[in-house]
Amino acid sequence: MNKILCFGEILWDTFGDEKVAGGAPMNVARHLVQQHMDVLFASRVGKDTSGDGLLEFLKGNGLYSELIQVDEKLPSCEVTVQLDSQGVATYIIPEPVSWDNIQTESALTKAAAQASAIVYGSLACREGITRDTLLNLLQETTALKIFDVNLRAPHFTMSTIETLVAGADVIKMNEDEAALLIGSNTSDLKENIIEFQKKYHPKTICVTRGEHGAMAWHDYEFYEHPGCPVNVVDTVGAGDAFLAAFVSGLLKNEPMQGVIEKACLVGSYVAGKRGANPIYDESLLAKF
Repeated sequence: MNKILCFGEILWDTFGDEKVAGGAPMNVARHLVQQHMDVLFASRVGKDTSGDGLLEFLKGNGLYSELIQVDEKLPSCEVTVQLDSQGVATYIIPEPVSWDNIQTESALTKAAAQASAIVYGSLACREGITRDTLLNLLQETTALKIFDVNLRAPHFTMSTIETLVAGADVIKMNEDEAALLIGSNTSDLKENIIEFQKKYHPKTICVTRGEHGAMAWHDYEFYEHPGCPVNVVDTVGAGDAFLAAFVSGLLKNEPMQGVIEKACLVGSYVAGKRGANPIYDESLLAKF
């Protein structure tokens, strides 16, 4: 069975008085568990009450292992989430926090070497220690490298993003990120994707388009889905759920049109629920 390693941040998303465990790579891992994939999650929490709560969450959701490091000095991360009238989220992210200091440890190196795929994002790479740890892992593994662009201003530099893009086999981004990375000097997104692929040579490129679905370039062909109607509660985690379904289908060598359709279905389901990790109901699972 394909083993997937998700690497990066875990944190608390705070909505007023409510706290929900989150972080893009952790969300992806959680959705992969619900989709019955073999997944490991690597991160670092603080030695504090928030960190204790995150460890309990991971244990309760099948994601705790020796790959979860504990930092003696840096705190666990608590993010303030602000929602607009359409449920679209913006984030206030403190720094430095525990996952800025993910160390290269033998257990992590072994997990990367044995993985079929590694999923990673840009946020955890904002500081040098975690970034170097990830880049070293990517250089030493034959796993499929899946980059979830996931830009959170001001927590990135273009030089870091370009480095992560250049090493990726699969790249997933939203429309705003695509406009920044592949340009918007033409109205034809497909032309931009083709030029981007020629420059960086990934195997697969996926651009999510919110309520309008998604587009994927794979094996020199384009695939599109118009999206699934949903009453949006909040968009937190919808892109992570989409990516989990996309990765699952990709690793199973399912037809790409079906992969992108399933990913849009799961993403819309999560957008219609509160928080990043709602439990899938039987009607959703039946549609897979």
